[in-house]
Amino acid sequence: MKTITTIEKLIEEANKIVGEYELSNPDFAAGSVAAALLTTKGNIYTGINIDVACGIGFCAEHSAIAQMLKHRETQIKMIVAIDTTSIRPPCGRCRELMFQIDYKNLDTKVYISKEKYMTLDELLPCRWNPSL
Repeated sequence: MKTITTIEKLIEEANKIVGEYELSNPDFAAGSVAAALLTTKGNIYTGINIDVACGIGFCAEHSAIAQMLKHRETQIKMIVAIDTTSIRPPCGRCRELMFQIDYKNLDTKVYISKEKYMTLDELLPCRWNPSL
């Protein structure tokens, strides 16, 4: 884990792991998207996507969040996902996961380009509420 303070460093960490990882079937993919997140404690965690048959894979953000949870952290200060050419905004499932992991993550800076971020609250205006 490293302490980081800028989006450039977060992108750098994601770039270290993005790329195709060889799987047993050429129709399956892993690593085409990588994510890096910074926690409110100043730690970073990374993850890659897995895209296999039957919808049993998961997004890079899920992988990074699982890594964070293993270290008993839940609050995300900022997060970015990338492929080999650009930043990729998180899908709805990833947005909901960040919210459901810790409601304070509504303040998370979610980068949608190197220059622009939106808070999770802005990206998830009609979120699911389990108490309704």
